[in-house]
Amino acid sequence: MENCNGLIVLQTDESMKAFEPGFIGDLEIKNRIVMAPMISNLANSDGSSNDNLVRYLEERAKGGTGLIITEYTYIDNLNSRGSRNELGAYSPSLIPKLRRITEAIHPYGAKVFMQLVHAGGKALQEENSRPPMAPSSVDYMGRKPEEMSEDDIEGVIRSFEKAAQVAKSSKFDGIEIHGAHGYLIHQFLSPTLNIRNDRYGGTFERRLTFPQEVIDSVRSVTDFPVGIRLSLYEDDPNGWDEDYGLKVVDSLKNLDYVHFSAGNFYPPGSSASFYSPETHILPRLKRKPGIKTMLVGSVISQEGVERVLSSCDFVSVGRGHLADPYFSYKLRSNPEVLRPCIRCNQACRDLSVGEVRCTVNPNLGYEGRIEMKLKGDIVIKGAGVQGLEASVYAAKRGLRVTIYEIEEEIGGQLRKIYDPYKRAAFSPLLKYYSNALKHYDIQVVTGQSYGEKAIECLPPVTYREPPEDGESFESNVYANQDWFLKAAERKKILVGKESLNSLDRGRKMGYISLAKSKGIEFIEDGDFDFRLMVNDQYDILQAMRLGIGKVKQFIAEYESDFL
Repeated sequence: MENCNGLIVLQTDESMKAFEPGFIGDLEIKNRIVMAPMISNLANSDGSSNDNLVRYLEERAKGGTGLIITEYTYIDNLNSRGSRNELGAYSPSLIPKLRRITEAIHPYGAKVFMQLVHAGGKALQEENSRPPMAPSSVDYMGRKPEEMSEDDIEGVIRSFEKAAQVAKSSKFDGIEIHGAHGYLIHQFLSPTLNIRNDRYGGTFERRLTFPQEVIDSVRSVTDFPVGIRLSLYEDDPNGWDEDYGLKVVDSLKNLDYVHFSAGNFYPPGSSASFYSPETHILPRLKRKPGIKTMLVGSVISQEGVERVLSSCDFVSVGRGHLADPYFSYKLRSNPEVLRPCIRCNQACRDLSVGEVRCTVNPNLGYEGRIEMKLKGDIVIKGAGVQGLEASVYAAKRGLRVTIYEIEEEIGGQLRKIYDPYKRAAFSPLLKYYSNALKHYDIQVVTGQSYGEKAIECLPPVTYREPPEDGESFESNVYANQDWFLKAAERKKILVGKESLNSLDRGRKMGYISLAKSKGIEFIEDGDFDFRLMVNDQYDILQAMRLGIGKVKQFIAEYESDFL
């Protein structure tokens, strides 16, 4: 049997807890898999929804997810906004376009909650009409927001209430209040960020006053589930631990569920890279609180989903849904062709000025494009990522594909990774391609070249390797970062700190720890024996895009042959 995405449905163990229905309040959710809220920057500049955002969310609903929680959605047009092109719920004028989200998601049997946020001291000054404000004027990674007056606090509470009414009128099924990741509610809960001595701070109980008033105000205008996202612990020096996080949950009232995440300013937070173990937050959950519980954090596989559900009512999957919008469907019916999240934190963390993207999913952000089915035969040369992705794309379009690889095995540069953590994280991608080649009946010829006309899928760039006799190096090329680790096995080397500017903070922290364990010393600057810095790398995503582009170009050139 085939589904609408052209995948063969296989029967799997129906006893998986992931596919049992569950309840949040009186609302039934068809399964226990939740698409976690993630910044997308896909909305319009005024916070309104649009077709790109709708299609992005709809594709995950089509993919079988039981519950979708929107990205954090800002509640006022003053100073609550945390990113560019963030979704907004600050005015009834946004309701017509917000309804497109719920209208798109509900036909697939999925539910959708709106996550509401005030960014507080983390608000982007250039994206708001008023300066950032926070419970206390303390250091926020180099800047100090204004301290909130009681009138400011009351105004924010009313804004949460009005935004909840917008969500209800837009036919959302519930609301999640964002109290994690160092945004305003988290700031009031934090002993280090809230140093007030009025009724909103000074003791644990008073630090809960503002969050509780927000919860109660949202509850007063809604008749559907209301939950809160909380950091179970912070990774910051002097940050709160899991005992504090559980105490917060035990003390808050009038909630239907808690959604545990982690982190404040410092990594790894919730989106840990491959240097941290999978389901890295779960071991810190000492006990399940007396409320419906969902938990996020590096859940990317069937094993991870079931591990979380052994302790929680729902499992929240973030980057796994970016890598494959059919995460839930494939987990149940065909896990062998689940496109894996490799936890590289490259494209998905590049959100300061860009839209959400995924290193292993070139279609993310471009959902909804309809392409004609074709027929005919094509030959592809090269079975690295570029050629493999080109082959899968061509096969999905209906073409019969043969791929030639001069080496004895497929995988190209994926097989040359030296970093043991990266190699372990990226190996599922190679396994995915091996399964996909079989699934789509792609013919693979290895150890042999092909001399006739074909689509050549070879890397366009070969970066220079550092010299073997060098001692000091600076390069942000991913392959050279691997080379440094390998070289350190033979001798003492110095590496410039700018080499790490291609890594997000969490991955940088993991790499530094690994490199130092091998004796690598990092230096600020120097007269390096080798230096190669690039602005735009040929990485996995670029390879995939290039492979797909070459197939499209070939089809366009010979279109009449394939109709």
